Amino acid sequence: MSEHRGSCHCGAIRLVLRVTPGDCAECNCSLCRRVGGLWHHTAPAMVTIEGTGQPYRQGDCMIDNWHCPTCGCITHWTPVDPDYPRMAINLRMFDPALWQDLPRRLIDGASF
Repeated sequence: MSEHRGSCHCGAIRLVLRVTPGDCAECNCSLCRRVGGLWHHTAPAMVTIEGTGQPYRQGDCMIDNWHCPTCGCITHWTPVDPDYPRMAINLRMFDPALWQDLPRRLIDGASF
């Protein structure tokens, strides 16, 4: 099994991803286009988050976007519904070698 480690800018939030992404997604919603998130959607069991982030719930109140309270980096999002089987991790928190050549999918969040 692959294991990739990343972190926010200051290192207070550390991320472990136990799968190698085959692609990534960019969303054009009002939040993602501002923060430049590059998302890998996965099962929560494939991710470990270490450190204490702060959630921000916006718009349709379906997901919490987590950011570091020190440096402000958005590290991941989790669903508000605990039974929803997917989350996303911001690949920009990892070494660019992991994500720079991945195919990108556009998520048209601006149209929702």
